[in-house]
Amino acid sequence: MLSEGIDVRDISFAYRQQEKIINELTCFIKQGMFFAIAGPNGAGKSTFLNLLFGALRPISGSIKLNGREVSSYKSKDFARLIAVVRQQFVPAFGFSVYETVMMARTPFFNVLGFEGENDKYLVNHALELTETAHLKDRELDQISGGERQRVFIARAIAQDTPILVLDEPTSSLDLKHQVAIYDLLKKMQIEQGKTVIIVTHNINLAAQYCDMAMLLSSGSFHIESPEDIYKKNLISTVFGIDGTSLEVEGRRVFIPRGNYTNPVR
Repeated sequence: MLSEGIDVRDISFAYRQQEKIINELTCFIKQGMFFAIAGPNGAGKSTFLNLLFGALRPISGSIKLNGREVSSYKSKDFARLIAVVRQQFVPAFGFSVYETVMMARTPFFNVLGFEGENDKYLVNHALELTETAHLKDRELDQISGGERQRVFIARAIAQDTPILVLDEPTSSLDLKHQVAIYDLLKKMQIEQGKTVIIVTHNINLAAQYCDMAMLLSSGSFHIESPEDIYKKNLISTVFGIDGTSLEVEGRRVFIPRGNYTNPVR
């Protein structure tokens, strides 16, 4: 019997009459796992996440969360289990950073529909963790794209769910904040037992943190440990790019090779 987690069985999905973008995909993401998803543009990464949290339904197969079909959850109950950071979110302009993050606590408000002291604590704590507390009184249209991305990560953290699903959460961040966010997510996994599911294009960074990774490409998929991704040369295969896997300070990294890269001097 499988432990608590997300059980994906033989799911397929296609947009309208197009070719299947996901074809008979099976995986099990157990509770407390750091699971990375990578692949070229259009491979189905965001589609897979939308299937996981019920925004889309597979044309075949099943997705169960803790033994129960995802589609059977009421939205409020589901929001108590999974927090989502979307790749293309719609900023709630007109709201302050603090108000935006507090929106994540709505499923937990008291019977009168108001936030409590615990809600306020979780919001302020999430702002501190993402280094956005100094922005709390600013409106979203008054901050940079990278700062806004960290605010939406803070909102997911404030939701305080056992599962975090993040679609390219560091795409607008500088290198320092990319590492800081990965460190934060890994710390939450280790110390709180959170499940972290993250879509990324930075496979070298993700491989330093994830327990398992899934590479998607043209309807096919590979689920491997970070070590095996490099050993089997899957990055070249999936992304269709020439390159070399090297060991640096005990870790494997992939160095892509273009046609006009500078020679080593």
